[in-house]
Amino acid sequence: MTAHPRTGIAPLTVRTTTPTAPPSGPPVLLVHGFTSDGTADWADAGWPQELAAAGRTVIVPDLRGHGASPAPSDAAQVTATAMVDDLVAALGGATVVDVIGYSLGARLAWELPRHPAVTVRKMILGGLSPVEPFGAVDVDAIHTHLGGGDAPADGLTAMITTMITTPGRNAAALATCIEGLRAEPFAPQDTRFDTPTLFVAGDADPMTAGIDDLAALIPGATVVRVPGDHHGALTSTEFRSTAQEFLAAPAS
Repeated sequence: MTAHPRTGIAPLTVRTTTPTAPPSGPPVLLVHGFTSDGTADWADAGWPQELAAAGRTVIVPDLRGHGASPAPSDAAQVTATAMVDDLVAALGGATVVDVIGYSLGARLAWELPRHPAVTVRKMILGGLSPVEPFGAVDVDAIHTHLGGGDAPADGLTAMITTMITTPGRNAAALATCIEGLRAEPFAPQDTRFDTPTLFVAGDADPMTAGIDDLAALIPGATVVRVPGDHHGALTSTEFRSTAQEFLAAPAS
């Protein structure tokens, strides 16, 4: 594991799968979505095994505050910048990678091509919302509720509160993640890169409305729609097969 860019910060929990076929490309970093973890989004569906069988090392971290990774001590540890630093540290010294991110994982992956410590050869962004998903969430109301107060009054905040308080999740840590991510809202129009990029969206996923506009920001990017809503697209066999084909194709 490489040194973390922020001294004294505990590293993420990372699971690495080694190739079971002759190496065919750089490591693949898989970045999961909000309230999930690397096991639920990727390992349970067989992504690491399939990629390893294609000759890839596969790196699957749990984001800070998620899964088996440490909880953040404050919101500064879970801004988009800080979480991307976490991902780079999770690469264990790899400097060239392919990246597949879903939902929040895709939002964080968007920042990786600009990071000075890593070169992203190809990128797949699934379930990506073109707007900041936490911009309208009342974080104070969530913290109040978690401290024993009334449930949030507005529908969006109430929905997010239900998501983070599902048994098995660290609600306080996830609320801190929301606070940190809100501090650096997603602004894709301010970020340009030329990494070969594939966007994947569920054909019944309203969160990805406007994804074609995102793709237009990246030279040569394409959009593929697969069956399913936000969760169904992630678990579809079409997503996995499309991703494998994109990664296996010669880099332009």
